[in-house]
Parts: sequence; C-alpha cells; structure tokens
Amino acid sequence: MSNLSHTPSHAITLNQANLDSLPKDVKVPQYDRSKLSAGIVHIGVGGFHRAHQAMYVDQLLQSPGSEQWGICGIGLLEANRGLADILKQQDYLYSLVVRHPDGKIENQIIGSMIDFLFAPNDKQSVIDKLANPETKVVSLTITEGGYNFNPATGEFDLTNPDIIHDLANIDTPITTFGFLTAALKARMENGIAPFTVQSCDNIQHNGVVTKQMLLAFIEQYDAKLYEWVDKKVSFPNAMVDRITPVTTDTDMQYLANTVGIIDQWPITCESFTQWVIEDDFCNGRPNWDQAGAQFVSDVTPYEKMKIRLLNAGHSVLGLLGSLHGFNTIDESVTDPLFAQYLREFMDAEVTPLLDTLDGIDLTDYKDTLIERFSNPNIKDSLARICLESSAKLPKFIIETVHENLAKNPSSPKIELATIVLAAWCYYSDKQVDKQGKPLDISDQMAETLHQFASKTAKDKLAFLRITDLFGDLANQTSFTQVYQKAIDAIYDESLSIKSIMQTALNSKG
Repeated sequence: MSNLSHTPSHAITLNQANLDSLPKDVKVPQYDRSKLSAGIVHIGVGGFHRAHQAMYVDQLLQSPGSEQWGICGIGLLEANRGLADILKQQDYLYSLVVRHPDGKIENQIIGSMIDFLFAPNDKQSVIDKLANPETKVVSLTITEGGYNFNPATGEFDLTNPDIIHDLANIDTPITTFGFLTAALKARMENGIAPFTVQSCDNIQHNGVVTKQMLLAFIEQYDAKLYEWVDKKVSFPNAMVDRITPVTTDTDMQYLANTVGIIDQWPITCESFTQWVIEDDFCNGRPNWDQAGAQFVSDVTPYEKMKIRLLNAGHSVLGLLGSLHGFNTIDESVTDPLFAQYLREFMDAEVTPLLDTLDGIDLTDYKDTLIERFSNPNIKDSLARICLESSAKLPKFIIETVHENLAKNPSSPKIELATIVLAAWCYYSDKQVDKQGKPLDISDQMAETLHQFASKTAKDKLAFLRITDLFGDLANQTSFTQVYQKAIDAIYDESLSIKSIMQTALNSKG
C-alpha cells in the first residue's frame, strides 16, 4: 500500500506494544498472542482471507483452548513483498473495518496471524513450515486462476512453465502445488501425519478441485507419494462468502484521521459473512462452528447457490455496469433497471437449476444479496469484480447457460445470461465502455480474449471459439441464435446498455 499522505499527531501506530493504547471503542484481541502456535498455514494472504478465515480464527481464539490454531501466512509471489514487510512491522496485526448497510462501522484488530513467510526470500523455510508436525491445516486463497486448470476440460495444465519448473526442481518450487508436494513428501518420508488442504476460494467443489489438481501434479513426480496423498490427505469442500473490496488510501486515512490508528494495510468488508465447511479433516481441526461457521456433510448445494447467484450476480453487474459507465457495485444495483435485470436473471435463469437447501429460503437469500450489493459503504469496484473473468465466468455463468440448454433445448431460458456474455465480448474487444472511456482490464487471458473478440465484426461467433472457456456453445444453434442477436445489439453504438437490458426484460413479459 502507499503511505499515508498526512498522519495526525494523535494517531497510534498499530503493533503489539500499542494495543492497550488504542481507542477504547476498537475491539482488540483478548487472548495472549505469545501463547499461540501456528496450526494453520495459509497460502495467499489477500484481503478476503484477512476479512474471512482469519476473522473466524480470531473470534475462536477469544475463548481459551484453541491456542494451537494461530495462522502463519505464506506469500509465494514477488508481489507479496510489500505485504510481508508491512505485516512484520505491525507484528502481523491489522485492522478490520466492518461497514454495515445502515452506515454503522465496527473497527477491530485481528490478531490471529502470528507469522508470515515470504517464499522468494527463503523457499526452504516455507517447505519446513509446511512439513512441521505443528501444521495441521494448510488453507488456500490463490484465486480461481491459481488452480492451473483448463476451464473447459477441468484438466491440470502441465504445459505451464512454472509447473514444468517445479516438477524438475521440487526443492526450489514456485507454485502452490510445488510447495505442497515438497512438504507432503517430507512428511511422508519422516513418518509425520499429513495436513488437511483446505481451499477457501470461490470454486465449486473447491476441495475436490484442489485434490484433483494436486494429484495431477504429484502423478508426474512420484507414484508412491501420489498413493499416500490420495489415501491420507483430506480436502474438504467449503463455501465462503464475504464481500471484501480492495483496500484504498481512503481506508487508511479513515483509520488515521477518524479512529486514530496508523495501519499500512487495513481491510474493509461488509457485515455479512458465511462459511459452510465439509467436516472432513485428517489431522484435527479448529472448532470454527463456535465462531459462526457451519460444518456439514455435503457443501455442494450451498456452493452452487452462492456461485450461481452471488458470484454470477457480481459478474452481471460488473460487465454490464462497466460498459454503461458505472464504477462500483452499489452504483450499479441501486439503478432500478440494473436491479430488475439482476433479479430477473436470478429468478428465471438460475433459481430453477438450484437444489432445495435446508434452512435457506432462496427468495430471502436473493433479497439479502440485493441489499448487500446496495451497501453504500462498500465501494466495491467493478474493475475488481471483472478481474480474471476468464477464470470466473465458466463456473459463474457459462455453466448455467449449458444447464439451461440441456434442460430445455428448444426454448432455453438463456437470454439475460447471453447478453452478459456478449457484453464480455465487447468489453474484451473494445476495452472501453459505451462512451469510449478506457476500462481497467486485468486477466491472465486478456490477450487471447482480445484476439478472438476483435474478430467479431467478421464472425459474430468468434469469441465463442475460445473452447477452453465456452466449450461447444458455438455449435449449439439454440444458443448462437440468441447470442448473435445480443452481439448485434451490444455492438450497435446507437443503443445504450440500458436500452438493451430494457428490451430484453420487455421480451420476457
């Protein structure tokens, strides 16, 4: 993060020594951090982890008996260097600013992280930490793209240069899979029980996917280790949910000027949080249910509900809102037309595909989503929402299209989702909104997306020919007929995004 431009004289620097000096209305850890040990090692310490899992651990630690479940963070990327430095300076403490829809703000200090290892400086220390018998759970937030699978086939990408490097140099790995393999190999050879690998990423069946990807890597490396991991290591599925925007200088200034805390990398989040976890751990687990999480035997229906409604809803607002000229989620959904479009998409095209969930009323859930998206105190940028769309949309929206096509091939309910996909094509092709303002696009596949989308003028189905993302949609007439109409409308510069959305809603009666 950038430095504070102005530091008030009364503001207190966040660190362990200053905890007792912080303002009394700031919630601070009520446990002795010096007595914690890191039973959890977390790879990918981003804003979401610090607003979600680390918060649950902090809550659990408030009650005696969970001292073994502190967190050691791991940064594998050079981009994590700044975070590593800041966390060390702050004794791994950070502020969590919880913003409610009604304007209420809760400020708390999270103390559950007790160490952070920066892999580019010392890879062996990371392997040793993962291999330490003290480590019981290794959790991940490495983003959808970090799992290294082909979105269309689900197969592990063995052509990735970093994966090729790790298979040949397992003692000096680069990727998550390389580090996990090196550590599990050491544990197997030294007779140490394995750790549970727990994905906290927004991927349906995230535990199953993590296991498949890791085993695909290990299969190329060591047959004996493959068998041991396959039989001994647990990979619980989990559904995670909490909207966590990117930290801004404004967040830092708020803490310094209004609260009186100098924190170089605070986290802002909404008040809503949910964590549903498959109760499948091979080496003990924290009692997260005491902190508000939910352990279940099957996470699948919860995952599907969240990914197809919340995450897909974000993408609907993100892509259409970006082309219209909006900047944030709340700005988009407080527009009545956008709210109506989103609700119709959820009601007509997604809900009929969802399972019944005990204890969850889908109507209430969708109402809550609209309220959460509308939170004026969470300025979640559309650029962040659209980040790495190529890793998100196949699961969030394209699978919904495929399921609706299979359910009713002659007249599938796909029009609203298809307009979003056509908008993604325009977004990737023109890279500007409908007023010509440049868009901030960040996607590992950005060049490929642009290359295919830019051929749309000559071939309306060009974008769909990225089969890794769209599968066989380009060959399904019942889809391409709808898609080509959507492309015609989106690319018609005389038509606004709102007029296209309104026409689509009118056509549905």
